[in-house]
Amino acid sequence: MEARLTLPQALQAALASAEPKALKDLSVELGVSEKVLPEALEKLNRSLRRTEKRLRQVHPKCLDCGFDFRDRERFTRPSRCPSCKSERIRPARFWIE
Repeated sequence: MEARLTLPQALQAALASAEPKALKDLSVELGVSEKVLPEALEKLNRSLRRTEKRLRQVHPKCLDCGFDFRDRERFTRPSRCPSCKSERIRPARFWIE
């Protein structure tokens, strides 16, 4: 009998590849809604703290003015740029190292 993985475990397996993945890519790969992934990423990040592995991310960036969301700690997509108010934001991409 095959044991089913929890969502954080499935995320860990999906993010183990060398290529960073956006929430949309993970949603398609895992067959879950994008809305549940930020919470699962938080749980995965907490569990990885006990290991040598770390959850890394390429931070979101405004496509209009270039504002980098480097200090953002949440895993959700920013709604708009605080600098120019544009909604054209390159999504964050995640991987495990």
